[in-house]
Amino acid sequence: QVQLVESGGGLVQAGGSLRLSCASSVFSFSEYAMGWFRQAPGKEREFVAAISWIGTYTNYADSVKGRFTISRDNANNTMYLKMNSLKPEDTAVYYCAADRGGSIRTTPTSYTYWGQGTQVTVSS
Repeated sequence: QVQLVESGGGLVQAGGSLRLSCASSVFSFSEYAMGWFRQAPGKEREFVAAISWIGTYTNYADSVKGRFTISRDNANNTMYLKMNSLKPEDTAVYYCAADRGGSIRTTPTSYTYWGQGTQVTVSS
């Protein structure tokens, strides 16, 4: 059973920064593709960023490209999302996701394991 635990969310002013972390319990963390998704109230869960199993490849939603950076530390079973230049429209619950296999995935249905989410609120 893979457990994912997000942390690092909070309240920040527009233009500010946050770094989210996703810690995994899985022994073979480097064998899992990982991703970040977010869900705002009344909206569907949407793709934010994804990273391949050893971090060679990344993919971003157009809405965050140039502002967010996804990375992973396989030695410590942790994935990160550095968020800069935050906007009020970035406000959402952010979830990390994992699925066995190396390739990039950008849809929620392509991930098997999910964290409980961490709230990010950006004030204007």
